Amino acid sequence: MNCEVCHLKELEVHFEFEIQEVLRCILHTILFHRALGLVRPKDADLELFEITYVQCGDFEIEKKIDEKIEQFISWVEKHPNKKSQICLSFYEVKNKQASWFTNKTERLYWEQWYINLNVSHPPRTHSSKSHRSKVVVEPGENALEERSARRAALEASLLEVLFQIIKFVNEKKDHVPPIPNQGGVVSYPYEITIPSSSESAFGIDMLKRMLQTGQPAMLS
Repeated sequence: MNCEVCHLKELEVHFEFEIQEVLRCILHTILFHRALGLVRPKDADLELFEITYVQCGDFEIEKKIDEKIEQFISWVEKHPNKKSQICLSFYEVKNKQASWFTNKTERLYWEQWYINLNVSHPPRTHSSKSHRSKVVVEPGENALEERSARRAALEASLLEVLFQIIKFVNEKKDHVPPIPNQGGVVSYPYEITIPSSSESAFGIDMLKRMLQTGQPAMLS
């Protein structure tokens, strides 16, 4: 099966609220454009940017996205100031003959989206009872101007990513499988993969993808 891969433009974000805003916007946008039509579109406004995106209006999708974002934020806390990727994959489930190394079913990936983030941490205090430290407010007019300019640049880059998503889904259609014969299903089967806590686990996950797609899942 042909697996189309889209590497989205890298975004520079600050920990942690910008991560939530950006990932919700991107993940919901992709899932909405790959929805099966059984959706109740819901507009959502970003708090940090003048951007409105559309959600499928499905509770399970919203819950899964929020859970994965929280897991990603926890990973970023342990690996500060690192570039990272989140992969949203669509797949079909196929039955096959069981063997020593495989299950009776397999996932055939037909589309993968790589969200690339360069996460930086603003200055933080060390005296806090919370497990997450408090952000130090940068005083002065210059600091406010810098923050405003940086956020405006991020907003422009996020808009570029949204247009990149729309362009991809409009141009790449031949690989999309037939709609599954399941009533009430909002989306094709999908999974959201975040960086692993260990390099060995990440390597094993990539090996599984190579075996299931027949081609390596290339990283940027």
